[in-house]
Amino acid sequence: MRATAIAAIMCAALVIGGCAAQGHSTPPDSVAPQVTVVAPQNNIVPMPDAPPEAPSAGFDGLEGRTKQAIADAANAGADISVVVMDRNTGQTVSGGDGSSFPIASVVKLFIADDLLLRASKGETTLSPADRKALDSMLRSSDDGAAQNFWDRLGGNAVIARVKARYGLGGTTAPYNSHWDVTTSTASDLVRYYDMLLDGSGGLPPEQAGIIVGDLAQSTPTGIDGYPQRFGIPEGLYAEPVAVKQGWFCCWNSGLQVHISTGAMGPDRRYVMAMGSLDPTGAAAARDRMTQVVKTMFPGGKI
Repeated sequence: MRATAIAAIMCAALVIGGCAAQGHSTPPDSVAPQVTVVAPQNNIVPMPDAPPEAPSAGFDGLEGRTKQAIADAANAGADISVVVMDRNTGQTVSGGDGSSFPIASVVKLFIADDLLLRASKGETTLSPADRKALDSMLRSSDDGAAQNFWDRLGGNAVIARVKARYGLGGTTAPYNSHWDVTTSTASDLVRYYDMLLDGSGGLPPEQAGIIVGDLAQSTPTGIDGYPQRFGIPEGLYAEPVAVKQGWFCCWNSGLQVHISTGAMGPDRRYVMAMGSLDPTGAAAARDRMTQVVKTMFPGGKI
């Protein structure tokens, strides 16, 4: 009887304290009051429902193909790191040494993420011109838009906030406050995409949908005319992709820097990131990244 009485008291306490005992599946920032962002909405992509857990046939033999692809690139002088994740199962395959590299225009993901979160919380407002600039920054890698938002948001503080929300332990703010030399790893970038898609990074679904929608409309060339279909888009030509690319020359005495990142598949089941430091020409470096993806996924499909 005494045990029964104790159990009853505990149950009552749990009922009374139920609201306080509830946990958060996302950081508290994500449930803050939201404001309406005045902007065109035609590029917003709804976040996919959690897909069923089932092994991917596309990952059969992938580890061996990835090692071969990285070795082939290394024989040509290129240092390439790559990570791909099946978000259904959590299975991850990687190649390369996993070291950090400058992420160039891929940092525009972090700028957009921070800007949209602050707008959703009413800490800033986005005019129609701002939204047009945001779309151009993500779709066509507009450097001018990135610089404007970077300055407006506090420069290196953007990286600190995004790094904290997403737990990006391998990501470092630029040493000289220039956004393009933010450094990260392929693993961190895959983690970012995964958490962006499932909401655990704190960005509300509507704002995450703006980012993914823009990446799905990535243009063939950047606003500066540079080809931006290398790597994932050209290598996975039979898959729908939403990508953000990065590039610049030169790093550490002339190395070509190229980064290809994104989510693939009709339900964004897969996320992938790859970085390349290549001593050869820009066109050869781009082709080498594409060939890595084609070796990993013959037929252009996962």
